[in-house]
Amino acid sequence: MQITTISFFRYTSLRNKFWGLKMMQFAHKSLENVSGMTFYRLLGSGKGRGFNPLPDWSVYCLLQVWESEEDANEFFNSSDLMREYAVHSDELYTLYMKNISADGTWMGKNPFEKGAEMDPDQPIAVITRATIKWNWLLRFWTYVPTSQQALDGNKGLIYTKGVGEIPIVQMATFSLWKNFEAVKQFAYKSKQHQEAIRRTRKNNWYKEELFSRFQPYKSTGNWEGKDLLVF
Repeated sequence: MQITTISFFRYTSLRNKFWGLKMMQFAHKSLENVSGMTFYRLLGSGKGRGFNPLPDWSVYCLLQVWESEEDANEFFNSSDLMREYAVHSDELYTLYMKNISADGTWMGKNPFEKGAEMDPDQPIAVITRATIKWNWLLRFWTYVPTSQQALDGNKGLIYTKGVGEIPIVQMATFSLWKNFEAVKQFAYKSKQHQEAIRRTRKNNWYKEELFSRFQPYKSTGNWEGKDLLVF
């Protein structure tokens, strides 16, 4: 069964932050022909929560899609690249996730094959990704702070971070929720989020977009001093 992993890396020293930035380019060589991996993306992040055009030089992540959990385990247990990340990172946290659903495309294809039915009472992870049209960049970023107001103090939200391949233009968000009800409350009852959807459809902000849901079932390491799946 195909699964997805997302690994977060946190750097605190200036030297390691620079190393993390360099790996956005140099890690590709070690990721090009990994057995059992069908898709990957190296991602930087924005300051704070959700979308933010200002970079967070302390946090990066690696998104990977695998043919099976065994392939993922082999990589994480034996990869020289991951050993290097572990040496330079102050925190390294990986979530293993079953693919629930995905609509849209990422670089022209949908990399996530459905592999499991959702358990609505268990944590849900959501990844949204979009390439923003150049002529809509200013208006998109002007509205972003308003669209994210419902995230502040949201009791159903465990963690969220804005990530991306190309700052400002190719952006994504990762969010982890306590259960599916929490996702629905945000998606369908947040006036700001509904208005963002309305504007997106009306103005056709995106050149490409993808919305995907996952069921996290295993984790390694800690993030912000804890396991995000324990709450």
